[in-house]
Amino acid sequence: MKSLVFAGLMVVASLALQPAAHSQEPVVGVPNPDALFTSTDPVLNTNKQAVYHIMKDLLEDNHWELADRYLTQRYIQHNPLVTSGLAPVVHFFTVVLKRKPKPITARMTSKIVSVVAEGDLVIVATPRVLKDPKDPSKTYTTTWFDMWRMKNGKADEHWDCQVKN
Repeated sequence: MKSLVFAGLMVVASLALQPAAHSQEPVVGVPNPDALFTSTDPVLNTNKQAVYHIMKDLLEDNHWELADRYLTQRYIQHNPLVTSGLAPVVHFFTVVLKRKPKPITARMTSKIVSVVAEGDLVIVATPRVLKDPKDPSKTYTTTWFDMWRMKNGKADEHWDCQVKN
Protein backbone atom coordinates (compact mmCIF):
# COMPACT_ATOMS: atom_id res chain seq x y z
CA MET A 1 0.00 0.00 0.00
CA LYS A 2 2.82 2.39 0.90
CA SER A 3 4.44 1.79 -2.49
CA LEU A 4 1.18 2.67 -4.27
CA VAL A 5 0.87 5.91 -2.28
CA PHE A 6 4.52 6.74 -2.98
CA ALA A 7 4.05 6.02 -6.71
CA GLY A 8 0.95 8.23 -6.76
CA LEU A 9 2.83 11.07 -5.07
CA MET A 10 5.67 10.75 -7.57
CA VAL A 11 3.23 11.04 -10.49
CA VAL A 12 1.61 14.14 -8.95
CA ALA A 13 5.03 15.67 -8.27
CA SER A 14 6.28 15.01 -11.79
CA LEU A 15 3.14 16.61 -13.26
CA ALA A 16 3.51 19.63 -11.03
CA LEU A 17 7.12 20.13 -12.13
CA GLN A 18 6.34 20.02 -15.85
CA PRO A 19 6.27 23.41 -17.54
CA ALA A 20 2.81 24.90 -17.91
CA ALA A 21 1.26 25.05 -21.35
CA HIS A 22 1.92 28.42 -22.93
CA SER A 23 -0.93 28.45 -25.36
CA GLN A 24 -4.64 28.13 -25.24
CA GLU A 25 -7.55 27.96 -27.57
CA PRO A 26 -8.86 31.52 -27.83
CA VAL A 27 -12.30 32.27 -26.41
CA VAL A 28 -14.47 33.52 -29.28
CA GLY A 29 -18.10 34.46 -29.74
CA VAL A 30 -20.63 32.85 -32.04
CA PRO A 31 -21.35 34.34 -35.49
CA ASN A 32 -24.97 35.31 -34.64
CA PRO A 33 -25.28 36.19 -30.94
CA ASP A 34 -28.87 37.42 -31.31
CA ALA A 35 -30.00 33.84 -31.98
CA LEU A 36 -28.81 32.73 -28.53
CA PHE A 37 -31.35 34.98 -26.78
CA THR A 38 -34.47 33.03 -27.79
CA SER A 39 -36.25 29.95 -26.49
CA THR A 40 -39.29 27.94 -27.48
CA ASP A 41 -40.36 28.12 -23.81
CA PRO A 42 -42.32 31.41 -23.44
CA VAL A 43 -41.02 32.22 -19.94
CA LEU A 44 -37.39 31.46 -20.82
CA ASN A 45 -37.80 33.45 -24.04
CA THR A 46 -39.11 36.47 -22.08
CA ASN A 47 -36.18 36.20 -19.66
CA LYS A 48 -33.60 35.81 -22.44
CA GLN A 49 -35.07 38.75 -24.33
CA ALA A 50 -34.88 40.99 -21.24
CA VAL A 51 -31.21 40.04 -20.80
CA TYR A 52 -30.65 40.66 -24.52
CA HIS A 53 -31.90 44.23 -24.11
CA ILE A 54 -29.87 44.71 -20.92
CA MET A 55 -26.77 43.78 -22.86
CA LYS A 56 -27.61 45.57 -26.13
CA ASP A 57 -29.68 48.64 -25.21
CA LEU A 58 -28.15 49.35 -21.79
CA LEU A 59 -24.58 48.03 -21.79
CA GLU A 60 -23.72 48.44 -25.51
CA ASP A 61 -25.77 51.47 -26.53
CA ASN A 62 -25.92 53.15 -23.09
CA HIS A 63 -29.62 53.96 -23.04
CA TRP A 64 -29.93 53.82 -19.29
CA GLU A 65 -33.16 55.83 -19.42
CA LEU A 66 -34.69 52.49 -20.51
CA ALA A 67 -33.35 50.57 -17.50
CA ASP A 68 -36.71 50.32 -15.72
CA ARG A 69 -38.01 48.23 -18.66
CA TYR A 70 -35.44 45.50 -17.91
CA LEU A 71 -34.39 45.89 -14.24
CA THR A 72 -36.53 45.83 -11.09
CA GLN A 73 -36.45 48.74 -8.66
CA ARG A 74 -34.65 46.66 -6.01
CA TYR A 75 -32.13 45.15 -8.54
CA ILE A 76 -29.76 43.29 -6.20
CA GLN A 77 -26.18 43.77 -7.37
CA HIS A 78 -23.39 41.35 -6.43
CA ASN A 79 -20.73 43.21 -8.43
CA PRO A 80 -18.41 44.72 -5.77
CA LEU A 81 -18.18 48.05 -7.63
CA VAL A 82 -21.90 48.81 -7.90
CA THR A 83 -24.55 49.44 -5.24
CA SER A 84 -27.87 47.58 -5.40
CA GLY A 85 -31.01 49.27 -6.66
CA LEU A 86 -32.13 50.55 -10.06
CA ALA A 87 -31.18 54.20 -9.38
CA PRO A 88 -27.65 53.41 -8.11
CA VAL A 89 -26.95 51.16 -11.12
CA VAL A 90 -28.12 53.86 -13.55
CA HIS A 91 -26.02 56.44 -11.64
CA PHE A 92 -22.95 54.18 -11.84
CA PHE A 93 -23.10 53.88 -15.63
CA THR A 94 -24.25 57.42 -16.45
CA VAL A 95 -22.43 59.53 -13.84
CA VAL A 96 -19.49 57.48 -12.53
CA LEU A 97 -18.54 55.83 -15.84
CA LYS A 98 -19.95 58.76 -17.89
CA ARG A 99 -21.45 56.50 -20.56
CA LYS A 100 -23.22 58.50 -23.24
CA PRO A 101 -26.10 57.10 -25.29
CA LYS A 102 -25.50 56.24 -28.91
CA PRO A 103 -28.05 55.08 -31.49
CA ILE A 104 -29.64 51.80 -30.53
CA THR A 105 -28.34 49.18 -32.90
CA ALA A 106 -30.59 46.71 -34.71
CA ARG A 107 -28.36 43.78 -33.73
CA MET A 108 -26.01 43.02 -30.86
CA THR A 109 -22.35 43.78 -31.49
CA SER A 110 -20.96 42.11 -28.35
CA LYS A 111 -19.24 38.77 -28.75
CA ILE A 112 -21.26 36.06 -27.00
CA VAL A 113 -20.07 32.52 -26.28
CA SER A 114 -23.30 31.13 -24.83
CA VAL A 115 -26.62 31.98 -23.19
CA VAL A 116 -28.18 29.50 -20.80
CA ALA A 117 -31.63 29.93 -19.24
CA GLU A 118 -32.97 27.62 -16.58
CA GLY A 119 -35.82 28.40 -14.21
CA ASP A 120 -35.51 32.08 -13.28
CA LEU A 121 -31.79 32.37 -14.18
CA VAL A 122 -30.11 33.55 -17.38
CA ILE A 123 -26.33 33.15 -17.73
CA VAL A 124 -24.32 34.83 -20.47
CA ALA A 125 -20.70 33.93 -21.21
CA THR A 126 -18.61 36.44 -23.16
CA PRO A 127 -14.98 36.47 -24.31
CA ARG A 128 -12.62 38.84 -22.51
CA VAL A 129 -9.28 39.98 -23.88
CA LEU A 130 -6.77 40.88 -21.16
CA LYS A 131 -3.16 42.04 -21.12
CA ASP A 132 -0.66 39.35 -20.20
CA PRO A 133 0.74 40.40 -16.78
CA LYS A 134 4.10 38.84 -17.68
CA ASP A 135 4.30 40.67 -21.02
CA PRO A 136 1.94 43.68 -21.37
CA SER A 137 2.64 43.81 -25.11
CA LYS A 138 0.67 40.54 -25.40
CA THR A 139 -2.94 39.65 -24.70
CA TYR A 140 -4.86 36.50 -23.90
CA THR A 141 -8.53 35.58 -23.79
CA THR A 142 -10.65 34.29 -20.96
CA THR A 143 -14.37 33.95 -20.29
CA TRP A 144 -16.53 36.44 -18.41
CA PHE A 145 -19.81 35.30 -16.87
CA ASP A 146 -22.89 37.36 -16.01
CA MET A 147 -25.94 35.82 -14.38
CA TRP A 148 -29.31 37.40 -13.75
CA ARG A 149 -32.22 36.18 -11.63
CA MET A 150 -35.42 37.20 -13.39
CA LYS A 151 -38.69 38.23 -11.81
CA ASN A 152 -41.76 38.94 -13.94
CA GLY A 153 -39.65 39.43 -17.07
CA LYS A 154 -37.12 41.80 -15.48
CA ALA A 155 -33.70 41.28 -13.95
CA ASP A 156 -34.01 41.34 -10.17
CA GLU A 157 -30.51 40.19 -9.22
CA HIS A 158 -27.10 40.12 -10.93
CA TRP A 159 -23.77 38.30 -10.46
CA ASP A 160 -20.52 38.57 -12.40
CA CYS A 161 -16.82 37.89 -11.86
CA GLN A 162 -15.78 41.50 -11.21
CA VAL A 163 -13.03 42.00 -8.64
CA LYS A 164 -11.82 45.16 -6.96
CA ASN A 165 -8.70 46.63 -8.53
